[in-house]
Amino acid sequence: MLKLLGAYGSPFVRKVKVVLDEKGLAYEHEQIVPFPATPEYRKISPLGKIPAFMDGDKALADSSIICAYLEKAHPAPALYPSDPYEYARALWFEEYGDSGLSPIVGGKMFFNRIIGPRFLKRAFDEALFQQALDKDLPPMFDYLENQIAGDYLAGGMFSIADLAIATQFVNYRFAGGSLAHSRWPKLAAYIQRIQARPKFAAAIAIEEKMFGGGRD
Repeated sequence: MLKLLGAYGSPFVRKVKVVLDEKGLAYEHEQIVPFPATPEYRKISPLGKIPAFMDGDKALADSSIICAYLEKAHPAPALYPSDPYEYARALWFEEYGDSGLSPIVGGKMFFNRIIGPRFLKRAFDEALFQQALDKDLPPMFDYLENQIAGDYLAGGMFSIADLAIATQFVNYRFAGGSLAHSRWPKLAAYIQRIQARPKFAAAIAIEEKMFGGGRD
């Protein structure tokens, strides 16, 4: 039995969940909150982060690794382009979401405004939040706006690229962020289109009940 370990609210857990759902795989989703990670969980995820993943007695950690494994183990439907260049572009956008957007959207916005105050008794840092909105994110959104030339980011198909970018915008909205259609019209329409996919929308709907209120 496949098992996904990680809590709702994580863009990385959501990324793996949608890959599993898009591929039509049966799995168990065990809610794991790594604050702090237990010694037992660290045996599966040595860095103590979510998600982790089990396929029988085989353990994996890190969303990118898990998604790559699922693509090899269950290649249909494909979520990575077959063309070498487009495959590389898909990996690039996954990195852009994971390492570029996430520290800002996740750390400075969602964790700062939602997770910290609600669950860890940490004060909301409004200056840090505003820095993310006013300085950090606009150039990153500008780049994405200029990269969108069709329905998808890589290979003319829905891929890990689209999933890795759009999952960050779920947390962005939960934290109270919004996209200015006048400045980023292609990006706003793209995010709406990707998040409207049935499997993605279903995943968002589950979390909407917990985090959709945005600002406290």
